[in-house]
Amino acid sequence: MAAIGSSWICALALFAVLGDALLPFIPSGTLVILAVLKTAQIDGAPVLLGLGVAVSSFLGDLLMLHLARRGAPLLQRRLTRRPQLAASVSRVQQALVERPRGAAAAMVVIARFVPGGRTVLDLAIGHSCAHPHRFLHWSALAALVWAAYIVTLGWLNSHWFDTAWLSMGVSCAAATTVSTAIARIVRRNRRLAAL
Repeated sequence: MAAIGSSWICALALFAVLGDALLPFIPSGTLVILAVLKTAQIDGAPVLLGLGVAVSSFLGDLLMLHLARRGAPLLQRRLTRRPQLAASVSRVQQALVERPRGAAAAMVVIARFVPGGRTVLDLAIGHSCAHPHRFLHWSALAALVWAAYIVTLGWLNSHWFDTAWLSMGVSCAAATTVSTAIARIVRRNRRLAAL
């Protein structure tokens, strides 16, 4: 029964990671941490889960990119109704064009850690005239980095703390703190660049 429960949680976590590019309010990181905590004692499970998370993340980017390039009505309505989102998409498009390759690659990786950053990035790439091949390499790298980070965070806390609820709480608090800190740095750098 425990293995079946763990399988469902892992499947739910992978589905959440796939879908959070389109729906950034899905708590995919929390679900991945929960899946790690449920499977941490199974040999090789964290590594397999990490690979699954990376693949799901990359496939989510491909899906979002495809929808944005095809002009999906849902995405068009979202951009039309939310001028702040449209402005963010334009800023990201401009930054990807103006920055050197290394800086643009770093931007793609960092966007994975900022709440909603992945969605804005995918929309920006999907609505740009440039071909997305370069982005796909960076997206694969970002997916691997984020998957390794979130799975390692859950795995370490599962071994440091005796209780699952404490491991879950510390893991989620740490992930939230890192995301918030990165988001603040990005906002501060954007403000400084505007001066």
